[in-house]
Amino acid sequence: MVWNKNDPVLGFLLHDVSRMLRKRFDRRARDLGLTKSQWIVLAHLARHEGIHQSGLADILEIEPITLARHLDRLEDTGWVERQRDPNDRRAWNLHMTEKAGPILDELAVIVDETMEEALTGLPELDRTNLFDMLQAVRANLSERELEPNVDKKSNGIRAEHLT
Repeated sequence: MVWNKNDPVLGFLLHDVSRMLRKRFDRRARDLGLTKSQWIVLAHLARHEGIHQSGLADILEIEPITLARHLDRLEDTGWVERQRDPNDRRAWNLHMTEKAGPILDELAVIVDETMEEALTGLPELDRTNLFDMLQAVRANLSERELEPNVDKKSNGIRAEHLT
């Protein structure tokens, strides 16, 4: 297939939509006194309660030391707490505090407002289909990321996971 510069490119379109959603959300969340990095950490932690710091850093695609700085600030505000992992004394599990509940509720309202703005004019069936199709694309790509690859250095097989 020859690339036509006028044809839409899925990756570019998804990137643009994602960037625009974050900017709209960030503009609304600014009044809460959260930085963009803080609300992103809180949002992902709320979805992965009890996760290790390293696991959350992987999800966020940031260095563990960068996440540690964000967590220090969020811990200082009383929204997040680190707890030793009972199975690995070197690891910390992350948890939301009760104090985080109201801020998460406010973030949920901002998510709803931002999504409603983004999806304005799309009938409910189209919205459902859009989410279903994007989840299918994600599943297709996730399955391929988990396929074993030959590790030329060790002449063995290794599985890569890039979520």
